[in-house]
Amino acid sequence: MSGNATLGSASANATFTYTDTSVLSVTAAIAPIVVTSAEIDEQLVDTYERVGLRPGMLESLAGITERRWWAPDVTFADAAAMAGAKAMAEAGVAPENIGLLIDTSVCRERLEPSAAVDVHEQLGLAPGCLNFDLSNACLGFINGMQIASMMIDSGQIDYALVVDGEGSRRPQEATIERLKSASTTKQDVLDQFATLTLGSGGAAMVLGSSSKFGGHRFRGGVSRAATEHNKLCMGDLDSMRTDSRGLLEAGVALAKETWDASQDIFSWSDLDLYIIHQVSQVHNAAVIAALGIDPAKVPTTFPTQGNIGPASVPFTLAQSVDSLHSGDRVACMGIGSGLNAAVIEIDW
Repeated sequence: MSGNATLGSASANATFTYTDTSVLSVTAAIAPIVVTSAEIDEQLVDTYERVGLRPGMLESLAGITERRWWAPDVTFADAAAMAGAKAMAEAGVAPENIGLLIDTSVCRERLEPSAAVDVHEQLGLAPGCLNFDLSNACLGFINGMQIASMMIDSGQIDYALVVDGEGSRRPQEATIERLKSASTTKQDVLDQFATLTLGSGGAAMVLGSSSKFGGHRFRGGVSRAATEHNKLCMGDLDSMRTDSRGLLEAGVALAKETWDASQDIFSWSDLDLYIIHQVSQVHNAAVIAALGIDPAKVPTTFPTQGNIGPASVPFTLAQSVDSLHSGDRVACMGIGSGLNAAVIEIDW
């Protein structure tokens, strides 16, 4: 590949560094309908009693008191477009100047055409704007940033827009109804518990050339895969089944391996902020302990937003922008079922 982006050659992990890419804006779109964990427990109280479980696990175990839903007439592409419009406005970039649009949403209405074409049309982007979907579970947004940065560093485009729109209403409503069945077992509840921790929301980021537009420098990062764990979490819009313990253990181990693999190039032991993919309080605590980082530097959104998939990292970053100052260093970590992980650095 031409340009200044460099890619490490190691077969088990890839190191990306960028010399001319900056984050110009990052924004969140908050879904308006609050659904509390207590409300979900109330719907499942008979099932819990019958299978020998107690209500309250969503709060006591996952640490999630509520999550958000979109109105029924709001599509995933609508959510992504809302965030995208906000990001362009905050960056001061006109739609006709965006050279690349990547939609990284897990949730999608259909197999084809892409969700990106819907977002492209809603935002009024130019015919010459390359647009496509990129899917990699909860790691998709970070992967979108990596691809956009390669194109910016190589001089092919000036601006890129990465968007994501997620919705948990349909899978949660379907799961709740399924778990109400008289045939539901304790194992059924445990296998589908993670579905009830999901949330809805949108996020977007405008990236551009550092030398031309300034901004917050995207330095690069490290990616690593452990695809032998590809069966631990599988889902669609109606059902998601997860080996929660197996996914936690394998995910934390991969996070530690990814973190350790970065040390020859990046020094992340004492940064100003750590943005971790928001799953639950158990997940956050395990990752923080494994990496040996200061929990006071790890902002959380999962207690009121739930796990909003690939939107989680940029959503949490957007919610933390007001606490950042010029010169601060920020690490963002994403882990996607499959398993894939990445840690990246943004210098504010």
